[in-house]
Order: sequence, then structure tokens, then C-alpha cells
Amino acid sequence: MPELPTDRIEAVIPPEETLVGYLLRLSRPRFWLYLGGPVIVGVSYAADGPNELFSPLAVALFLYFTIPGNVFLYGVNDIFDADIDEHNPKKDDGREVSYRGDSAVTAIVVASGALALLFVLGLPMLGVVALLAWVVLSVEYSAPPLRFKTTPFLDSISNGLYILPGVIGYAAIEGVAPPATAVTGAWLWAMGMHTFSAIPDIEPDREAGIQTMATFLGESNTYYYCVMCWLTAAFVFTYTHWVFGLLLLVYPGLVFGILGIGVDIDEAYWWYPAINTVVGMGFTLIALWVMLYG
Repeated sequence: MPELPTDRIEAVIPPEETLVGYLLRLSRPRFWLYLGGPVIVGVSYAADGPNELFSPLAVALFLYFTIPGNVFLYGVNDIFDADIDEHNPKKDDGREVSYRGDSAVTAIVVASGALALLFVLGLPMLGVVALLAWVVLSVEYSAPPLRFKTTPFLDSISNGLYILPGVIGYAAIEGVAPPATAVTGAWLWAMGMHTFSAIPDIEPDREAGIQTMATFLGESNTYYYCVMCWLTAAFVFTYTHWVFGLLLLVYPGLVFGILGIGVDIDEAYWWYPAINTVVGMGFTLIALWVMLYG
């Protein structure tokens, strides 16, 4: 599979030297749909028709979690990882920017987090709880005193924060929680995805003295852990619908493919924004089919 088009992204956003260009790069454009996508999926399953699908609250949630939410999440990460990122090759190959210690950037990161709190005015109580949980996990994944990313297993389990926008989107339309099996399955998927993405960072993290699930397990065992998370996620999702479980089998299948063919994990890591987008689109298309023809 080809590398994601880095040059194309660079061509359509302002130069890194500008504040806007830097913030957009800080927000990881390749990963925008990791937060925005779950909103689409959650709203799609909650909506009874196109009017709810494109309600002002649903659209606002998608827009927030696509860019400001990513500025907040990755901005907090970069601020508190400034020292260890000196050892991170992702910061040296032009695909990610390093925190430059600009007070304006820090203020915008904080403001992006505060902006999320405006949704409290329009969400039901469950949506408010999920939103506050997302804000807390987004901060404490990287920031003291908890800094989950430096504690094996807690770093993995806390990455369920990526599916909380889907819970928020669903609650915003339906007023209740999504099925527990869907939330649990998605959370397990996020745990596997996070730990898989940490494999390329094993050596840089060890050099920086950072303990993660991947550094704790080692590369080989980390693959097995990810497969376990994804197989369990697929199994749990079958209790919502067997088709969902089938879709999730893509992930353990890819691990065995990567190991069998001998693909460099540093390269395979960059496939996953596209893979996750396709799988998320599959979930969404099923929801739209049921909405229109079910």
C-alpha cells in the first residue's frame, strides 16, 4: 500500500512558519477523522432521517472534533512531550511538527479545549458526561499528575477517548447511550489501535525513559496484544450485529499480513488513517442503508 500523500497535504495548507500552518500540522491532518469519524458513525446510527443527520448540533460536533478537538488533543501531547520528542523520528521526517514553545500556541490549545465546554449547553446529561470524560482523558493522557501514556496498560485503556466523540454524537441525537456492546467493542478497538501505533516508538521511548504498553511487552508480544484486543472487539461487536464483528476482523488480518509479508512497521503505521477511514465508512454506510431502507 502506498504512503499517504504527505506532499499533497503540505500543498493545501499554509506554510509551517505561519501560526495557522503550524497549528494545522500540530493537529495531525492525517488523523483528523480519528475524532471526527466517530461523530459521523454515532450520529448516523442515532438519526432517524437526514434532518437529524445534518442537525446543527451534529454538524457542530463534527466540525469541532475534526480540527479544534485535534488541536487540543495533540497540542497537549506536544506540550508535555517536548523533551522526549527530541528522540522521536516522526518529528524529524516532516510528517509531524515539534512544539515550538510559543505562548500563542499554548493559549490556542487551551482555548480549543475550553471550546468543547460550550456543547454542555446543548447535550443531554449522558453526552455531557462523555464530553467531560473526553476532555479529562485528552489532558491526563499526556499531562501530570496522571500522565497515562507513561504507565503500561493505562496508556492503552485511556485511548478509548477516541470513541467518546461517537458516544457524544449518538447521545446528542438519541438522548441515550449507544448499545453497551458497541461502546465496549469500539473501546477495545481503540486500545489495540493505540498500542499498535506505539510499536514504531518503542526504541525512541526507551531512549527517553518512557514506559508504554509497547516498551513493556516488546515488539513481538505487542503484536499479539493488538490481535487479542481486535479479536475481542470483533467478538463483542457481534452482539450488536454480526456484520460489525466481521468488519473488525480486518485488523487482526492485517497484523498477520504485515508479519507474514515482512512489511516494515514504520511504514505500515502510516497506512492506518486510510484503513480506519474505509472501515468507518463501512459502518456509516450500513447505518445509512438501514435509515433509508430498513
